[in-house]
Amino acid sequence: MQEDTILITRAGGVMTLTLNRPSAYNSFTRPMAKALQQGLDTASSDDSIRCVVITGTGKAFCAGQDLKEVTADDAPPLEDIVGGSYNVMIRKMRALAKPVITAVNGVAAGAGANIALAGDLCVAAEDAKFIQAFSKIGLIPDSGGTWMLPKLIGLQRATALAYLGTPVAAPEAAAMGMIHRSIPNEEFVAEVTALAEKLAAMPTRGLALTKQAFNRGFEQSMDAQLETEMELQAAASRTHDFGEGVSAFLEKRKPTFKGN
Repeated sequence: MQEDTILITRAGGVMTLTLNRPSAYNSFTRPMAKALQQGLDTASSDDSIRCVVITGTGKAFCAGQDLKEVTADDAPPLEDIVGGSYNVMIRKMRALAKPVITAVNGVAAGAGANIALAGDLCVAAEDAKFIQAFSKIGLIPDSGGTWMLPKLIGLQRATALAYLGTPVAAPEAAAMGMIHRSIPNEEFVAEVTALAEKLAAMPTRGLALTKQAFNRGFEQSMDAQLETEMELQAAASRTHDFGEGVSAFLEKRKPTFKGN
């Protein structure tokens, strides 16, 4: 990857994509965004990868867009950056047929906050903060923030955070349902590893179908969602892991899932 702005490591069925511009608080440039997109593509195409973790190096998870890129003499229109970097990234995360953990090790601001919220499960070290920083420079939340945040915490809270840019500490974010868990700093790495390994050992094809059902549920009626559930349940019932899970239950043994 260019300048190693995204570090890729693998351990068993878990791939970790680490944002690696600590001197710039892991803020994104277009090449860095492209590198993360490529990492997600690799995870999508490799059946041996069963879970993806996105995290950061240094004090921050991600400070959003590197404003030096936006204000450079040869800067493209902002819509090109939003469309080519963040929209592609969020779509790939939400479409990835494998669990995605966003492990927020430090401050997540601007687009960084909303990338974190796009994970299937967002966990954060207790010292981490989430900041909708866009209003401070006259912009609106992007990277799916205006879609995801009100669904997670309600319109009033989302509006207040977007307008005021108030930092939300990880324990408060967990309490209001913005994220899955706040984890003590000293336990963060071990807990993220344990969660990723647990998900990687689960029937990940069924998890992917659950994710697909949730994605559709944001956009359609109850009647349509019932049809979606029937369709995806039928697909789940034809997987190897369904047969293995039922057999293991009846035989009173631990199942061995393959993710298909």
